[in-house]
Amino acid sequence: MLVRRPLSKKLLAGLLFLAGGLVSLSAFGHTIEGSDASFVEAIDGPAIFPFMYLGAKHMVTGYDHLLFLIGVIFFLYRPKHVVQYVTLFAAGHSITLLLGVLADLQVNAYLIDAIIGLSIVYKAFENIDGFKRVVKIQPNTKIAVFIFGLFHGLGLATKLQEFELSDNGLVTNIISFNIGVEIGQILALSFVFIVLSLWRTSGSYLRHSFVTNTALMAGGFMLAGYQMSAYFLQPSF
Repeated sequence: MLVRRPLSKKLLAGLLFLAGGLVSLSAFGHTIEGSDASFVEAIDGPAIFPFMYLGAKHMVTGYDHLLFLIGVIFFLYRPKHVVQYVTLFAAGHSITLLLGVLADLQVNAYLIDAIIGLSIVYKAFENIDGFKRVVKIQPNTKIAVFIFGLFHGLGLATKLQEFELSDNGLVTNIISFNIGVEIGQILALSFVFIVLSLWRTSGSYLRHSFVTNTALMAGGFMLAGYQMSAYFLQPSF
């Protein structure tokens, strides 16, 4: 499936630049801040459409979630297969997003985000046949996507747990946020699938698939490393 080519100096530099860029993004992105944060903290009562907007915006700007999903659909050629895997992911993150916020499930955000980074590594490693080549096993991809979906949902929950959410309309607002996440996911993946489909018409797709997934792995490792560094450097109380 994959064509392995030695990395040129330019390609290697490009991978390092991508990984470094992801680390920089991880310091500033994937949060609810500014006017959005002020709104979340001030709302008292159901606010269906604003929370749907926030959920969609959070997913579209949630590069770690999107990188994982790009890895998931990278070698999926039929829309029905994309729907199957994305549905499993959505089911997983919906469960833990709702449970995490409504049941006030306390987890360490840094550790969860580190696992999310490693989920990108896992899928990219699978895409380059790493499990078959190195450990001689082939994990069940559908189960893995669902399990990682659970961790991604916890990651979303930790972002909302940063705020003092009013109990008035809480269930409605969290469900609305989750629906918005799904809408954002559909919009982002539709665009990605179209781009991948156009790229597949070119012979460069398979030629560069190994390099592309290596870049995904590098980004995942850097994201995980950044979060683990933050975990160990966080002040103890």
